[in-house]
Amino acid sequence: MSTEEIAKGLIELCSKGKFEDAVNKYYAQDIVSVEPVAMPPMPAESKGIDAIRGKNQWFEENHDVHTIKIEGPFLGQNQFAVKFHLDMTPKHTGQRVSMSEMALYTVKDGKIAREEFYYNAGK
Repeated sequence: MSTEEIAKGLIELCSKGKFEDAVNKYYAQDIVSVEPVAMPPMPAESKGIDAIRGKNQWFEENHDVHTIKIEGPFLGQNQFAVKFHLDMTPKHTGQRVSMSEMALYTVKDGKIAREEFYYNAGK
């Protein structure tokens, strides 16, 4: 699968809220995921597909996502970027927030091998 095909497929599934399906279809077994900071109980860096599944499960259990809008993909040779806009309520605060983040994905051997997130919270 090409980088463009993976990018478009990932966006299609994520825009439907099918994050687990996206992970199962497009992520490498040894995926590395990097956040700008640790968000206890999640570390800043997670390794392996099971860790990514756990991270996604934690996010879904601790946030009510009202809407998600996606821009992109912005394509490179073996990378692509996607901008996510989330309107959500963290359950621990109960305060609705809007958040934007950029995600940079690196593709290797037809799978996403690395994802890095960059936040612009509170806008």
